[in-house]
Amino acid sequence: MTRTSDRGTTRVVATGTFDILHPGHVLYLCKARELGDELWVIVARESTIRHKRKPLIPEQQRLFMVRSLKCVDNAILGSETDMFEPIRQLEPDVLVLGFDQHWDEAGLKRQLEERGIHVKVVRLTESDPSPYASSRYIRQQIKES
Repeated sequence: MTRTSDRGTTRVVATGTFDILHPGHVLYLCKARELGDELWVIVARESTIRHKRKPLIPEQQRLFMVRSLKCVDNAILGSETDMFEPIRQLEPDVLVLGFDQHWDEAGLKRQLEERGIHVKVVRLTESDPSPYASSRYIRQQIKES
């Protein structure tokens, strides 16, 4: 059972790069939204992405696209200096990880606790099986065409 904050609502936070917005992103965010009353999304800054290729789409445009999704209540850009800062500010009840995000849930939970951020960490396991639910696949198709 998901706890409800002092706000009287359950705030869910999802994070990601969201380059070349595709059905897999939409599925992830819609499933995240089902876990609470409001969904906030933290869109990764170009300057902080180190675990994969830099996005093709500029961060302001990625933010605009994510904000445009019906299931998203609000979206912000991440911090350029402390990835935990937006989470601290938003005070979520649930932090959602996508099925393929590189985070280890236990390690992330420990890092959050060390910073005084008490949030339930949930890994979604559902994914869209379509090859077009992958930014990497879409990039490859564009390159080959």
